[in-house]
Amino acid sequence: MPALEKLNIDTPEQVALEFSLATIGSRFLALAIDTLVQVACGLALFMLVGMTIWVTGSADTSARPWFLAVLVIGGFLIYYGYFAVFETIWNGQTPGKRIIGLRVIHASGRPISAWEAILRNVVRIADQMPVIYAIGIVSVFATERSQRLGDLAAGTVVVHERLVEARLDVATPERRPAQQTYHGARQLAPEEISVIELFFRRRGQLDGYARIRTAHQIARRVRERLGVTAQIDDEQLLEEVIGEYRRLQG
Repeated sequence: MPALEKLNIDTPEQVALEFSLATIGSRFLALAIDTLVQVACGLALFMLVGMTIWVTGSADTSARPWFLAVLVIGGFLIYYGYFAVFETIWNGQTPGKRIIGLRVIHASGRPISAWEAILRNVVRIADQMPVIYAIGIVSVFATERSQRLGDLAAGTVVVHERLVEARLDVATPERRPAQQTYHGARQLAPEEISVIELFFRRRGQLDGYARIRTAHQIARRVRERLGVTAQIDDEQLLEEVIGEYRRLQG
């Protein structure tokens, strides 16, 4: 099955997202950086345990099995937990992926969950077999979306950080009709209005993926609070709501 260079996703909000799939080269470069970080963490753990043994006295042989257990468990967590923890707290990125500009996302385009981050990295054990990610490399080349076994299990893909293109299937801000709409913005709390205003102040600084994701998260809350069911672009909804709120305040 030939691999795709781009991933096209049609979201429920009528936004067509187009991501550039990560190549095997960029993924291995990110992995090399992460491996260096892991090695540094492993050395730090080894030195810490060694210092502890030296301070407490090497004659106490009864404590040595516990130190060995700390090294084994700590090494396991550094080797496998490293990826799962960073991809959870950094929204699909590890230090290596962040430097190279890669991100793990769900195949639907949404950010990955903690469970998906854990699952894709537990299966990493199989991807590494028999040596140097041989199975993972074969899987990346054999699958349409360049997925290793961990990605297939978790339903994730690795993409370049920036969106190649984001096409709106609804009216864009430049072409929106000049009409006033009513959504009931008065029902929003001042804190919620502040969040919307902060988004509009900062959206020009956000890259395509982060901008769409942030707008979707805020708009989802607004839809729930105001009971908006109309199919409308997230940013357009936020613009209409903040415009209505300002008119009411004026």
